[in-house]
Amino acid sequence: MAQKSTVPVIRSRKVADGADPLVMLTAYDAPGARMVDEAGADLILVGDSVAMVVLGYEDTLQVTVADIAHHTAAVARTRPSALVVADMPWMSYHVSVEDTLRNAAELVRAGGQAVKLEGGRQRLPMVEALIDAEIPVMGHIGLTPQSVNAMGGFKVQGRDTQAVLKLVAEAKALAHAGCFALVLEGVPDRVAAMVTDSVDIPTIGIGAGPACDGQVLVFHDVLGIERRILPRFVRRYADLHTTAVEALSGFAADVRSGAFPGEHESYHLSDDVADELGLCGAA
Repeated sequence: MAQKSTVPVIRSRKVADGADPLVMLTAYDAPGARMVDEAGADLILVGDSVAMVVLGYEDTLQVTVADIAHHTAAVARTRPSALVVADMPWMSYHVSVEDTLRNAAELVRAGGQAVKLEGGRQRLPMVEALIDAEIPVMGHIGLTPQSVNAMGGFKVQGRDTQAVLKLVAEAKALAHAGCFALVLEGVPDRVAAMVTDSVDIPTIGIGAGPACDGQVLVFHDVLGIERRILPRFVRRYADLHTTAVEALSGFAADVRSGAFPGEHESYHLSDDVADELGLCGAA
């Protein structure tokens, strides 16, 4: 069995100090969690991306705390070696500290070992309250999908000097507040390198180049389960959509032709019982 990932173990994983890069993948159910864990991931993110890749929504804004808790529980029941991080959905940490703590507690009770929330300085009171309650927090800055409307779409962040300096300052503030790791999404590679060098906690990139302390991608994107247009930062490692459709089409064809089920997929009466029922010679 792989070594159990814990918050202190993850927090210490800086590539600059000689550590291997961190691997984080999303998972939303027990089979997915088992696959991700067997593949050797360090962290499993029960992401609010569940809204788009599982629940059929157009963005992440529709998912609720109850949704994330439901999927977190399914992942946690597999008892993975990877650290289970539960995403805090939109508006679950925006209203008040009390509301944030209540929602985070629901995700921890479901099996989350840490929570992730988006945003920089404006989220510091929430981060500090969670840390005081001994709930580990992963930060998330750069392109923050829950802010899609305010940003005017899914746009790369940190393209001008002022924006870069703001990202570095936010990263430092979140690290100082107690975050054990930071997701950097949708920022230029040299900006991600600057942020990574500016903090003593690991950065995990998604669309942020190779200089981060780790990388994260969505389960369905890596495996090619969907046919939706992918961002340039995604690399597909399989085409399971095509494989699955071929398999399901084969099943459908066999049912329609009578080839399924066959002799070996059927249960049979003993000859004695068949004789008693007068079924000798019956199909």
